[in-house]
Amino acid sequence: MADFKDELSPELVARLGHDIASVSASFDRATFEQFAATGLGELELKARSDWIARALTATMPPSAEEADRVIRAALDAGGFQGWASMPVNAYVASAMLDRPDVALPLLAALTPRYTAEFAIRPFLESHPDLTMDHLRSWTTDPDEHVRRLVSEGTRPRLPWGQRLSRFIADPSPTLELLDALVDDESLYVRRSVANHLNDISKDHPDVALETARRWSDSTTRGDFVVRHSLRTLVKRGDPAALALLGFDYDAPIEITDFSCSPSTVPIGDAVALTFTLRAAAPVKAAIDYLVHYQGVRGPKAGKVFKLTVRDLPADQPVRFSRQHRFAHVSIRKIHPGPHRIEVQVNGRILGAAEVDVVVPPSTSPEPSTSPESRPR
Repeated sequence: MADFKDELSPELVARLGHDIASVSASFDRATFEQFAATGLGELELKARSDWIARALTATMPPSAEEADRVIRAALDAGGFQGWASMPVNAYVASAMLDRPDVALPLLAALTPRYTAEFAIRPFLESHPDLTMDHLRSWTTDPDEHVRRLVSEGTRPRLPWGQRLSRFIADPSPTLELLDALVDDESLYVRRSVANHLNDISKDHPDVALETARRWSDSTTRGDFVVRHSLRTLVKRGDPAALALLGFDYDAPIEITDFSCSPSTVPIGDAVALTFTLRAAAPVKAAIDYLVHYQGVRGPKAGKVFKLTVRDLPADQPVRFSRQHRFAHVSIRKIHPGPHRIEVQVNGRILGAAEVDVVVPPSTSPEPSTSPESRPR
C-alpha cells in the first residue's frame, strides 16, 4: 500500500501549479514547480506539505488580498482537489498568519477540499479572540466541513496536529462550541465532537463526565457522542463513566477457564484467547482485554482491545474467544519476551495469563558451496 506521503508528489506539484496558473497570469509556474519538487522525495508527509507551502510563499502574490483572490478563483474553477489543498492550507497558516482577517475566511473556504484542522491552530495560538469569534459563527455554517472544522480544529490533542496547551490546561472555552454542535445533523460533525470530548477526558475526566451527563439528559442525537467520547475512560475502567453508559462496575461476574494458546508464539503469529463468564444476576457487560506489550525497557501499560458488549444472563456460563496476533504494525514494534494478557469486564480485571513471544526461527541456511564443503 502506498505511503500517505507519496500523495504529495511531483505530479501533485504540477497539478497545483496548473490550478494557480490557470487563474493568475502573473504566477511563475515554472519557478514554483522547480522549487517545490526539488528534494521532495527525501521528506516525510508534513515536511513535504511545508516545503510546497514555502514554494508558494516564494511565488504567490505578496499581498494577502491578492493571494486570497487567486486561491478563491482556483477553488471556483475546481482546483485544489484532495491532497492538493493540504500545502495550500499550510501556506495560508504561515504566509498569512499576520492577516487573520483574510486567512480565517479563506481557510473556511478551503476546508471542504482538505480539512483545515491543522492550519487553523496557529491562529488559535496567535489570535485567540478573533479566531474564536470566527469559530462561533461557523457552528451554524451550512457546510458540514466548516462546522466540523470548529470542533476538530480546537481539539486539544489532535493527532498529527500542534497541541493547544491553552485548551489542555483549561478546556472550558471549547465546551461552548461543542454544546452548539453535539446535536448536529451530520454524523461527521458529531463524531468530531465526540473525539474532542474524549481528548478532554484525558486531562480533565471530571469535566468530560459532567459534560457527557448533561448531553445524555438534553440532546436528541447525542447517544453516540456520549458513548464515543467516554471510550478512554471506559478503557481505564472508570466506574462513573461505565455507570453513565449502563455498566455496573461492581456487578458480581466471575471468570473461569481463561487460557491463551499456544503459550509460546513467534512474532507474527497469533494466540487464541478463550474464557467463560458467569454473572450472578442479569447484567450488561463491556468485555475487553489488555495486552501488556514488552518494550525496550520492560513491560508497558496495558493496551486495551475491545472484544464485545453482551447481556449476560443470570447464572449461565457464556463462552468467549478471540484471536490476537503479535505482529509488527506501523505504531507498534513487537519485542520478544513475556506478554501479560488480562480480561477486563465492566472496568475490572477478572483474569490474566502470560504468553512468551519469541523471535521466529530463521530460515535454514543454504548448503555451503565453498571448496571445503564439496565432495572430494
